[in-house]
Amino acid sequence: MEGHMARFALLLCITVAVSASSPTCDPVVKANPWLYVREMLIGCWTSFVREDKAEVHILNLNFAAADAKMFSLNLTTAKPMNVIITSRDTVYVLHDLNANVTVYITDGSKVILYGNQLHNNVHMLNITAQDEELVKWATQKFGGVTSFTTIRNVKAIRWTGREGTKSGSRDCILKNEDSSAKSFVKIETTSMASFKSCSPQQQNLGAEAELHIINIPENASIRNVSLLMGTKKTNVFLRGPQGTTWTFLSPQYTTFGSNNEILLPTIPHRIPPFFTLNNDSAKDVQRMALEHFKASTFTSYTEITPEGSMVLLVFEQKETPAVTETAPDLVIPITTKAPHQMPLLMQLYASPDYRSPLDPKTKVQSDKRIYAEISGNTLGDIVLTMKVISCFVRSNGSCPVVKELPFIPEACSLNSCPNSTRLSFSLDQLQELTSTKWDLECSVKLCYSEKCGDGGRVKRNLEVTQPCLQPPTQPCFDFGLPGVLGIAFGGFLIGVLLIGALWFIKMKTGYPTGLDMSSTAANLPGCPCSGAKRQPVSTNPSPSENSSANASIGSTQSTPTSSMA
Repeated sequence: MEGHMARFALLLCITVAVSASSPTCDPVVKANPWLYVREMLIGCWTSFVREDKAEVHILNLNFAAADAKMFSLNLTTAKPMNVIITSRDTVYVLHDLNANVTVYITDGSKVILYGNQLHNNVHMLNITAQDEELVKWATQKFGGVTSFTTIRNVKAIRWTGREGTKSGSRDCILKNEDSSAKSFVKIETTSMASFKSCSPQQQNLGAEAELHIINIPENASIRNVSLLMGTKKTNVFLRGPQGTTWTFLSPQYTTFGSNNEILLPTIPHRIPPFFTLNNDSAKDVQRMALEHFKASTFTSYTEITPEGSMVLLVFEQKETPAVTETAPDLVIPITTKAPHQMPLLMQLYASPDYRSPLDPKTKVQSDKRIYAEISGNTLGDIVLTMKVISCFVRSNGSCPVVKELPFIPEACSLNSCPNSTRLSFSLDQLQELTSTKWDLECSVKLCYSEKCGDGGRVKRNLEVTQPCLQPPTQPCFDFGLPGVLGIAFGGFLIGVLLIGALWFIKMKTGYPTGLDMSSTAANLPGCPCSGAKRQPVSTNPSPSENSSANASIGSTQSTPTSSMA
């Protein structure tokens, strides 16, 4: 007996230990304070406004069989507009209009309006068109359509007084949309989605990221779910029936795992299931999530059974859940043409070893080669490769100059550059331009499993300076001791040769012929050479000079004779 009791106590301890190590919770019918659901119904939102500044809006109303088909319509603060209301159900509307609003009811719509004023502003239309046909008719009558909104199980509609237009196209093309993104109108509906949620009693995440578990039961008809995540690092575990597709509209801070396909519209690419899980039991799904993320606990568990075939799940950033929660006034607009793209960052370096990042305020010389690294945040557990398609620079100023920038991809292994790429470029072509402040922009593609999609663009400010042009310097000769001695000996040798040459000239030629030493010495008293005869100088005087000279000579010669006599 004591042995059986010991075994029972041991099994009880093991059960308690397992339960403590793997926390779970039982879902109950209540909303998840971290998550709310919006249906994706057809509609459009354009920039169209009539020439008379009046907008054109279409309201397409749908109701469940068991829902009360009554709502309030408040247009007291609305801009000048024409409102077209269509519905296949009998609907009772308590309206409050202003004089600038005209309401049209399509033929076949059993819309009954109640109000005490402006009855002349309500008109019946002889048209039974729906959806695209109604848009086409309104375009022909009014010139275009500002918005088309499909609403299910509406309780109240109130215009906010804001402009009802949106920048972009003027054409109304119907597609699935999140009507809560339309800031000009507030819509209150009765949610038909079945919600069950719970959270473990003790949550001590520590440094772990939040873990949210979403489970769609096997008997649900849901097939397409879009998720709009926040800017906080989050782990999401997704389980749904076979054929469900989960689309992440902003996955840059999210790590995910699912038994269904996941679509990343930024690539676009379908990621196959991470595992197989056909059991929709809450406890099994919770344990599988903890095992997949190797987590000790989770933040929330949600079971959802929406009514529509396409829904949008919006996560909110919270520190602690509130008791009551209302949907926020504004959410990020969602379009299939411009999905949220992976945020990119460009870092510049001065050397090819990528160890010296340049400060954003550093001025770059146009004759230097610049090295760049483009990186982005990880999309879940997926490792993406990047490809730079093109780069260009645009000058800042009233008359911007755009230059295509050639670049060279730099080698980088996948281990060294996860979710990043490297390149280098030169700014030589900017040397002849006067502008110094430029915007460097590169287009990037994101690739996964050899499939690539548009990754967006990354921009970086750049201040360029021209290199200093220094005058050419004369070459400096460095003479050593042997050179100095050689120059001295060479100078000495040249001097000896010059003296020898002068002595040789002296020995061969003697005194110069133009110098008569005896004639010079005859006129100098005391000169030992005065006894030498003077050399006669022969001349040829003219006849007149000869006659006078003879007379002079004769008189001269007679003087000594007479004196001697």
